[in-house]
Amino acid sequence: MKRVVITGMGVLSPIGNDVETFWNNLKNGVCGIDFIKSIDTTNLEIKIAAELKNYDAAALGLDASTARRSDRFTQYAMIAAKQAMEDSKLVCDPERLGVYVGSGIGGMDTFVSQTNKMQNEGTKWVSPLFIPMVISNIATGNIAIAHNAQGPSLPIVTACATATHSIGEAYRAIKHGYADAIIAGGSEASIHPLAISGFANMKALSKADSIETASIPFDKRRQGFVLAEGSGIVILEEYEHAKARGAKIYAEICGYGNTCDAHHLTAPMPDGHCAAKSMLDAAKEANIIDADLIHINAHGTGTPLNDKTETAAIKKAFGEERARKILISSIKSMTGHGLGAAGGFEAIASALAIMEGIVPPTINLVEADPECDLDYVPHVARKADITLVLSNSLGFGGHNGTIAFRKI
Repeated sequence: MKRVVITGMGVLSPIGNDVETFWNNLKNGVCGIDFIKSIDTTNLEIKIAAELKNYDAAALGLDASTARRSDRFTQYAMIAAKQAMEDSKLVCDPERLGVYVGSGIGGMDTFVSQTNKMQNEGTKWVSPLFIPMVISNIATGNIAIAHNAQGPSLPIVTACATATHSIGEAYRAIKHGYADAIIAGGSEASIHPLAISGFANMKALSKADSIETASIPFDKRRQGFVLAEGSGIVILEEYEHAKARGAKIYAEICGYGNTCDAHHLTAPMPDGHCAAKSMLDAAKEANIIDADLIHINAHGTGTPLNDKTETAAIKKAFGEERARKILISSIKSMTGHGLGAAGGFEAIASALAIMEGIVPPTINLVEADPECDLDYVPHVARKADITLVLSNSLGFGGHNGTIAFRKI
């Protein structure tokens, strides 16, 4: 079996439009959540989200023609992929280079704008680019075109677990010899009245009216998650291929778990059994030992059900005694919930955490929930000699994903 490493990273996030800014803000507990500015919220119950700041596609390296022909989720993915490829300086046989970039929702803005155009102006005015702009696989297609990636291409859609599954499946493809390198991650652009209304009406979003209390994972005051946007992309590369070209290596991906609760459309399995198995599968593949100091980048959405269930799953996976020694954090307290992009943000945070020995904090965790009684690294980042990092994503439909990282 091949070893798989991360040699490049790119990100557009509510706390930074490049990896350095993103990571520095994570370490310093900077919150990217604010009152929504990109759309009129007069008739919306929800007024708070985690938007990109100072987004300018041209300034970030995307040409005007491509931007006009792309929904924002594709724009974000292409820019983050470009950053990651430039960071990696990857040289690869095109037939051995793949793209696994998913989106939980796809072209929401395009879907609504073209629906309105049809209703208001007639069917003949629907854009001929409507379909190739709205479909969830098109970010992968555009990235492949931009970087001449002719190898395995697999856009994955598993709601909030999309990017984690994309990275995990890319890891397996390289591990088993189907590619030398894969551009992997997720992208989302769903801060839109329709998406906000849908999530709000199903009682998933936080209704807090202050920034400090909006996204508060593991806190007993939590009400729901805060919608975010952006893209997180990593370059996965076969270790010997990377070593031969003298590539910079951030971390090794050495395990992956993929399970399904098979329980409910949106609610997690109450005892966390299948989420626990996802974590254990990834940890076992990473050859976990008793001496490992573990950091878990939790799914940690701030919904009442998720946080207590994920806590229970961690205890079930590792036992109560060991679970209390694990350093857990939810960066969604700072980034909000990026849906299909969330696992991309969190994979980057996980790789940098193990590379630098710094665990990002869970900010605004003020009132402890008795059912969430582990170490969530509250308020400030913590230096620690972590040896194994697990990044969890738990998506609607019961989709659980975990990827494991080690220092190399």
